[in-house]
Amino acid sequence: MASALRTKFENYMIVQRKAPKTREACLLYVKGIANYFNQSPEKLNSEQIQDYLAYLITERKLAWRTCNVAFCALQCFYCKFLKRSSLEVNIPPRPRQRKLPEIFSKTEVASLIENAKDLRHRALLMMVYGSGLRVSEVVRLKAKDIDSERMLVRVEQSKGGKDRYTLLSQKALEVLRLYFRFYNPSTYLFVGKEKNEPMPIGTAQKMYTYAKEKAGLTKGLGIHTLRHYAESRTMPIS
Repeated sequence: MASALRTKFENYMIVQRKAPKTREACLLYVKGIANYFNQSPEKLNSEQIQDYLAYLITERKLAWRTCNVAFCALQCFYCKFLKRSSLEVNIPPRPRQRKLPEIFSKTEVASLIENAKDLRHRALLMMVYGSGLRVSEVVRLKAKDIDSERMLVRVEQSKGGKDRYTLLSQKALEVLRLYFRFYNPSTYLFVGKEKNEPMPIGTAQKMYTYAKEKAGLTKGLGIHTLRHYAESRTMPIS
């Protein structure tokens, strides 16, 4: 995709208040279709778009959820940004598959946390589990977000750009106090290589994978498995 077109599309998404990850995904798949045909994406017709979507499904064998992202990205570019009619572009809707998440038992969670590599790993996993945090939220937690008096955790700019409070468990608080004593975090609770930067999401995922394998658990694909039980306990900030 030419740099001028890319800039215009990115600016359009910024004005539309698309989240950074959404913008990144849209640019990725628009660039993908341009590279697939070795042609500027704005010059492609409906038949070519259909061919690319079929390629993603049949040859790339992308998962259902990933296909949804690709379909939505191209719809954003062609129907909303370029203002082509839905009849002209013909990108069919892709309803989401509804699957119940796998939930750990209390015994399995206890085993996973016991097998965390060290205190830092244990504190992070307990915050995800006890407060129902997304991995993108837990790595951006700051010391000021922990309200031990009211036993709450403030989550800023979570999914949908909304702030919310979630509960802080007593066990997580006890581990956090030990964690503060040994690591003395300044800005972010969990940092990466640089002390003033949040831990990369991939690092947090690896902490979970390490503990899960050490505990011999086969259930649950990612760290999000830990948060499912607490999702209903959050409340928006009024």
